Amino acid sequence: MKNRREFLKTAALGASGLALAPSWLQGAPAIIKSFNDSKTQIEGVTIGCITYSFRQMKDQSAEAILNYVTTAGVSAVELMGDPAEDFIGKPKIYFNRMDLFVLIGKERNETITDQEKKELEEMRASVDSYNQDVAKWREGADISKLAELKAMYNNAGVDIYAFKPSTFGKLNNDAEMDYGMRAAKALGASHVTLEHPSDDAHTMKLGKLAEEHGITIGYHGHEQQTFTFWDTALEQSPSNALNLDVGHYVAAGHTDLMDLITKQSSRISSMHIKDRQTPENGKGNLPWGEGDTPIVEILAMMRDNSYSFPATIELEYKVPSGSNPVLEVQKCFEFCANALTQA
Repeated sequence: MKNRREFLKTAALGASGLALAPSWLQGAPAIIKSFNDSKTQIEGVTIGCITYSFRQMKDQSAEAILNYVTTAGVSAVELMGDPAEDFIGKPKIYFNRMDLFVLIGKERNETITDQEKKELEEMRASVDSYNQDVAKWREGADISKLAELKAMYNNAGVDIYAFKPSTFGKLNNDAEMDYGMRAAKALGASHVTLEHPSDDAHTMKLGKLAEEHGITIGYHGHEQQTFTFWDTALEQSPSNALNLDVGHYVAAGHTDLMDLITKQSSRISSMHIKDRQTPENGKGNLPWGEGDTPIVEILAMMRDNSYSFPATIELEYKVPSGSNPVLEVQKCFEFCANALTQA
């Protein structure tokens, strides 16, 4: 690990650096201090990002995602399923994924209109049809090709520590679930992540499957997270774990976040970081440092207790005018660096 002086460079990008930067980075603000200078750990804490953070970028190929990650200065990722599966030949999508994300977000935040509800219903029908096509494709997919993707990322200095494919839901068949585990291992991931299904039978099934594959499952949650949210799954299998989201936990109104991290530190596979407000302050998703999530204290706890699980940047606040997700992930990464080296 490079020392603090090397990490916290005082100069912004020079003219030569900007000349080599991609066109969408031209005119970057001075916050970009570590362009293409990625690190896996800062003060012993792994700072990664989920590639979902770049969902607004036009090119969603595995190659483009890698470019976004390294440009942001990050060198460890939770990789979404689509870029990896597209890399090995998954059927082309025939609905607008960005529109789907937006509508789902509105539905979750209860701001969706009746017309948008109808659009979301129609889009979900298209998603169901597409998922059937993908399920058939997965039966014969050549997972060995994922080794090429892993090598491409590793050669660029990026580690894939988690994989989040759409293969572990209750509507997925057993072959898809098995495929998802094997794909994660081919990518070098230590664990897979998925939304907690709120179904004890399903977490039992997944936990046992993960044991067979020698991999861990991190269950993600939103505002339904509580102090005991994961208890049943953890009891069911040593391969079941937490993919805790600290921002959503704060937005749910809980005040025992630090106690939860302490209690479950050995069972957290990775932890999503974002800055949300408490219910009293509106639950907003804000630029880091403006919300109520104790990000600095969490990172300091991880550093001081030598917690080994990654802190995963998840960009969900509104990208400011004149910026883009890559620049904002960079800001979040710098925020983590400052917290860990100065707190």
